Amino acid sequence: MAERVRNFLSQCVRMLKIATKPSKSELWLSIKICFLGIMAVGAIGYFIQLISSVIQGPLSGGGG
Repeated sequence: MAERVRNFLSQCVRMLKIATKPSKSELWLSIKICFLGIMAVGAIGYFIQLISSVIQGPLSGGGG
């Protein structure tokens, strides 16, 4: 068990030594990609809800 913990910690240290801070352009690119992904998921959810409300409107018997 202790050997597995030591192995894990040594791998973490090795990864942190290799990792570098992203440049400003890389950071903005990842922010833009994340924002576009959030917008796409939100738009898909909005259209699903819109279609659902259009379908359920006539079926709910709300017409006088």
